[in-house]
Amino acid sequence: MELRIFTEPQQGASYDTLLTVAKATEDLGFDAFFRSDHYAAMGGVDGLPGPTDAWITLAGLARETKRIRLGTLVTAATFRLPGPLAIQVAQVDQMSGGRVELGLGSGWFAEEHAAYGIPFPADKFARLEEQLAIITGLWATKPGDKFDFAGRHYQLTDSPALPKPVQDPVPVLIGGHGASRTPRLAAQYATEFNMPFSSIEDSAAQFGRVRAAAEARGRRADDLVYSNALVACVGANDAEVARRAAAIGREVDELKTNGLAGSPAEVVDKIGRYAEIGAQRIYLQILDLADLDHLELIAGQVQGKL
Repeated sequence: MELRIFTEPQQGASYDTLLTVAKATEDLGFDAFFRSDHYAAMGGVDGLPGPTDAWITLAGLARETKRIRLGTLVTAATFRLPGPLAIQVAQVDQMSGGRVELGLGSGWFAEEHAAYGIPFPADKFARLEEQLAIITGLWATKPGDKFDFAGRHYQLTDSPALPKPVQDPVPVLIGGHGASRTPRLAAQYATEFNMPFSSIEDSAAQFGRVRAAAEARGRRADDLVYSNALVACVGANDAEVARRAAAIGREVDELKTNGLAGSPAEVVDKIGRYAEIGAQRIYLQILDLADLDHLELIAGQVQGKL
């Protein structure tokens, strides 16, 4: 089981804060540092000092880290045109020496689109599907060849399909709860399927749908990596768990039900139950980015016991 650190900077984090957490992620032996791609805070917090752009952040981290994987969970297809996004991801992959992963979703948070003048179309899923076809198609085009695409939402003519990423292919992550279209897209384009903030039972059912969709497409179901994203709140004792829950505005019992909360032994046990239904990676949603002791505890008492 791989553990990855997943942050939500729109809730309030500067680049320097993210760099500190990313370096701790690397030093403590975690597999990857991922971040959300949002421009507005949620849940009534002020979000100060304000949003940071996901791919600008990852470009900086690409030059200041050496080992960890870097990616988004997930980039919103509404935020960027597919051609420029393919260029951005390829460039950051080059800057990192081949350590980038692209999580891509349709976009859902209408308020952040309104706040920053980003169109929020009704047919977001169809646009996501075209973006996946374009981005992967651009990267797969041989140097010297041209790429064309004639879709309903995007058209590309005689694209040189440059630059190329270091990785061939760049891992693509698709996730979500949709029962039919999401598994189909994952089966067609993804190297990893992620089930965010879901129970063991719901995750098992969705993993089964994705596996069936992959096999229907002629892929081996095990060609995909299956993962979960879950909020983490771990403490050496009950008081520490309660303190960390209060710091992120959550209740301990709710976190134990819906996330990975409690003592290291409790969290190891619950991760084991996700592993039993096929999860191979867990993205630990870390909401208090100032609490580096939390990461040290997880690294020493959870990661080492898996």
